[in-house]
Amino acid sequence: MSERVILVVLDGLNHDVGQHAMGYLHALCEAGRATYHALDCELPAMSRPLYECLLTGDRPVDSGVVNNDVVRRSTGTSLFDLAVAQGRRTAAAAYHWVSELYVEAPFDRTRHRFRHDTDAAIQAGLFYWRDHYPDDHLFSDAEMLRQLHAPDFLLVHSMNIDDVGHRDGADSPAYRNAARRADIALADYLPLWMAEGYQILVTADHGMNADRSHSGTLAEERRVPLWTLGGAFTNQRVTGLSQTELCGTLATLMGLSHDKAVASALLAPERAS
Repeated sequence: MSERVILVVLDGLNHDVGQHAMGYLHALCEAGRATYHALDCELPAMSRPLYECLLTGDRPVDSGVVNNDVVRRSTGTSLFDLAVAQGRRTAAAAYHWVSELYVEAPFDRTRHRFRHDTDAAIQAGLFYWRDHYPDDHLFSDAEMLRQLHAPDFLLVHSMNIDDVGHRDGADSPAYRNAARRADIALADYLPLWMAEGYQILVTADHGMNADRSHSGTLAEERRVPLWTLGGAFTNQRVTGLSQTELCGTLATLMGLSHDKAVASALLAPERAS
């Protein structure tokens, strides 16, 4: 098995809104071209710790990235690291904290916004630092990187849903509409990525509460959506998933040697062995 994969992280999207606001993604599910799951994020339910969890499989209490103010390079082995070490190509269109974790910290807007370095963990990158950087711009950035560099692993990370949630709270029209706008923007790219043979995982790092924040144990903070798209994934809904298993699952799909936990139930039966 040696698939190419795309990980889309919709920052701050909670499960409840993911269930009803993402019309295009659920249309794919109804058409049998995607499957919807859900899982609880690790704690604390904060962005930088959970980027590290998604990309290394390490819980925040183990990675040491326990809040958003831990500004340093990751000490874990990320999916980027595994891929480059085994001859695969990587790219990321993402918030600048991803650059700080896997390229260099602190982030320098001039030197680090655009990256092209075949020796780096993220070989091709386009990073932004404003939380309101438009999602439709971000998805276009990702497609530009894909066309130019043909990555085997592409991270696409958007911030608008989280940004609006911090301003207006999860129980607000603005938050729900931010999710709808992300879904509409993704509709321009997901068909192309699927046609190009990518296996795609769409999820969130954490959710959002009515207090315009997140970091605790409320269901609306921890419960996040997960869509899987592509023939390498099962078409059956899976329960009991752990966020720590997603990195290893994508590494397995890519045919990479690794020792990370894997959510084998997410994989199609012929791919799980």
